[in-house]
Amino acid sequence: MNDVPAEEIPSLLLQIIPESAEFIAEKFQKPAEAAVLAQDAVVHLYGLLTECFTEPVLMPQLESKAPDKELLKRCWDFVDRIVDHSSQHVSGAVYFRVLEELLNADGLVEAAWPYMKDRTRACTLKMLDFYGVFLPGINRR
Repeated sequence: MNDVPAEEIPSLLLQIIPESAEFIAEKFQKPAEAAVLAQDAVVHLYGLLTECFTEPVLMPQLESKAPDKELLKRCWDFVDRIVDHSSQHVSGAVYFRVLEELLNADGLVEAAWPYMKDRTRACTLKMLDFYGVFLPGINRR
């Protein structure tokens, strides 16, 4: 698969997850549409993913008893587009600011699993194996 150019990832986030707009605007102190075009958005990709996607959008849905399934599908569509990016800056940001966050509370990997796409699942399985985490129905042998 061809990589999404790194400088387009903030715009891609806003396009696929418009729910992130208010958090992007707050982080960069400008309208989200302008903020995602600024170089700062790419340079601060770790913070962008944490403060504008994972914490305010993705995690509340995964922790919800009645998640917005369509939003979760879009969240994982976004992640799958960039999870195995050739740039370590991008793939590292996804690994540390999205996937590892799933390990912070019981049940989040299981809640996310049905919405994940193939590339994201493969990276998640590697992460689980690396940390020695075995989950029934996901990677329990």
